[in-house]
Amino acid sequence: MTTENIGEIVISPRVLEVITGIAATKVEGVHSLHNKTVTDGLSKATLSKGVYLQTEEDGTVNTDIYVYLQYGVSVPEVAMAIQKAVKAAVYEMADVVVSAVNIHVQGIVAEKTAKPDMKSLFDEDFLDD
Repeated sequence: MTTENIGEIVISPRVLEVITGIAATKVEGVHSLHNKTVTDGLSKATLSKGVYLQTEEDGTVNTDIYVYLQYGVSVPEVAMAIQKAVKAAVYEMADVVVSAVNIHVQGIVAEKTAKPDMKSLFDEDFLDD
Protein backbone atom coordinates (compact mmCIF):
# COMPACT_ATOMS: atom_id res chain seq x y z
CA MET A 1 0.00 0.00 0.00
CA THR A 2 1.38 3.41 -0.95
CA THR A 3 0.73 6.63 0.84
CA GLU A 4 -0.04 9.67 -1.27
CA ASN A 5 0.98 13.06 0.11
CA ILE A 6 -1.82 15.44 -0.85
CA GLY A 7 -1.18 18.24 1.62
CA GLU A 8 0.10 19.29 4.99
CA ILE A 9 -1.40 18.66 8.41
CA VAL A 10 -0.89 21.39 10.99
CA ILE A 11 -1.92 20.88 14.59
CA SER A 12 -2.41 23.99 16.68
CA PRO A 13 -0.42 24.22 19.92
CA ARG A 14 -3.77 24.95 21.60
CA VAL A 15 -4.95 21.45 20.65
CA LEU A 16 -1.83 19.92 22.21
CA GLU A 17 -2.42 22.00 25.37
CA VAL A 18 -5.98 20.69 25.67
CA ILE A 19 -4.90 17.08 25.10
CA THR A 20 -2.13 17.49 27.67
CA GLY A 21 -4.39 19.14 30.23
CA ILE A 22 -7.15 16.57 29.96
CA ALA A 23 -4.68 13.66 30.11
CA ALA A 24 -3.03 15.14 33.21
CA THR A 25 -6.26 15.80 35.11
CA LYS A 26 -7.54 12.27 34.46
CA VAL A 27 -4.62 10.79 36.40
CA GLU A 28 -5.67 9.50 39.81
CA GLY A 29 -4.33 11.81 42.52
CA VAL A 30 -4.34 15.02 40.47
CA HIS A 31 -6.65 17.63 41.95
CA SER A 32 -6.26 20.43 39.42
CA LEU A 33 -3.94 22.35 37.14
CA HIS A 34 -2.55 25.72 38.12
CA ASN A 35 -1.11 28.63 36.12
CA LYS A 36 2.59 29.28 36.56
CA THR A 37 2.03 32.91 37.58
CA VAL A 38 -0.92 35.02 38.63
CA THR A 39 -0.62 37.13 35.49
CA ASP A 40 -1.11 34.00 33.34
CA GLY A 41 -4.62 33.69 34.75
CA LEU A 42 -5.37 37.30 33.84
CA SER A 43 -3.80 37.29 30.37
CA LYS A 44 -5.98 36.60 27.36
CA ALA A 45 -2.90 35.38 25.47
CA THR A 46 -2.24 32.60 27.96
CA LEU A 47 -5.15 30.18 27.92
CA SER A 48 -3.19 27.12 28.92
CA LYS A 49 -4.37 26.71 32.54
CA GLY A 50 -1.14 25.21 33.82
CA VAL A 51 0.14 23.63 30.60
CA TYR A 52 3.11 25.22 28.83
CA LEU A 53 4.51 23.82 25.57
CA GLN A 54 7.80 24.44 23.81
CA THR A 55 8.53 23.04 20.35
CA GLU A 56 12.10 22.00 19.66
CA GLU A 57 13.89 22.32 16.31
CA ASP A 58 13.59 18.55 15.70
CA GLY A 59 9.78 18.75 15.92
CA THR A 60 9.45 17.24 19.39
CA VAL A 61 7.60 19.02 22.16
CA ASN A 62 8.59 19.72 25.75
CA THR A 63 5.81 20.44 28.21
CA ASP A 64 5.68 21.88 31.70
CA ILE A 65 2.61 21.06 33.75
CA TYR A 66 1.78 22.84 37.01
CA VAL A 67 -0.49 20.75 39.25
CA TYR A 68 -2.08 20.51 42.65
CA LEU A 69 -2.25 16.97 44.00
CA GLN A 70 -4.71 15.40 46.41
CA TYR A 71 -3.63 14.84 49.98
CA GLY A 72 -2.28 11.37 50.76
CA VAL A 73 -0.95 10.42 47.33
CA SER A 74 2.62 9.49 46.49
CA VAL A 75 3.99 12.54 44.69
CA PRO A 76 6.61 10.66 42.62
CA GLU A 77 4.11 7.97 41.56
CA VAL A 78 1.49 10.51 40.48
CA ALA A 79 4.10 12.62 38.66
CA MET A 80 5.34 9.59 36.72
CA ALA A 81 1.76 8.58 35.90
CA ILE A 82 1.11 12.10 34.54
CA GLN A 83 4.25 11.89 32.40
CA LYS A 84 3.23 8.54 30.93
CA ALA A 85 -0.39 9.59 30.36
CA VAL A 86 0.56 12.84 28.62
CA LYS A 87 3.19 11.27 26.36
CA ALA A 88 0.78 8.50 25.33
CA ALA A 89 -2.24 10.77 24.80
CA VAL A 90 -0.40 13.35 22.68
CA TYR A 91 1.25 10.67 20.56
CA GLU A 92 -1.96 8.67 20.06
CA MET A 93 -4.17 11.66 19.25
CA ALA A 94 -1.81 13.98 17.39
CA ASP A 95 1.14 11.78 16.36
CA VAL A 96 3.47 14.27 18.08
CA VAL A 97 6.43 13.06 20.13
CA VAL A 98 6.72 14.65 23.57
CA SER A 99 10.37 14.51 24.53
CA ALA A 100 9.99 15.84 28.09
CA VAL A 101 7.08 16.19 30.49
CA ASN A 102 8.15 18.31 33.45
CA ILE A 103 5.79 18.16 36.42
CA HIS A 104 5.74 21.09 38.85
CA VAL A 105 3.77 20.26 42.01
CA GLN A 106 2.41 23.58 43.25
CA GLY A 107 0.75 22.19 46.35
CA ILE A 108 -1.27 19.52 48.09
CA VAL A 109 -5.02 20.01 48.46
CA ALA A 110 -6.92 19.00 51.60
CA GLU A 111 -9.13 15.92 51.40
CA LYS A 112 -12.41 17.82 51.73
CA THR A 113 -11.76 20.22 48.85
CA ALA A 114 -14.03 19.52 45.88
CA LYS A 115 -12.28 18.64 42.63
CA PRO A 116 -13.04 21.12 39.79
CA ASP A 117 -15.07 19.82 36.87
CA MET A 118 -13.53 19.19 33.45
CA LYS A 119 -15.35 22.14 31.85
CA SER A 120 -13.48 24.65 34.03
CA LEU A 121 -10.17 23.30 32.73
CA PHE A 122 -10.16 25.07 29.38
CA ASP A 123 -13.66 26.57 29.01
CA GLU A 124 -14.09 24.90 25.63
CA ASP A 125 -17.47 24.38 23.97
CA PHE A 126 -16.67 20.80 22.90
CA LEU A 127 -16.56 19.70 26.54
CA ASP A 128 -20.38 20.10 26.73
CA ASP A 129 -20.83 16.67 25.11
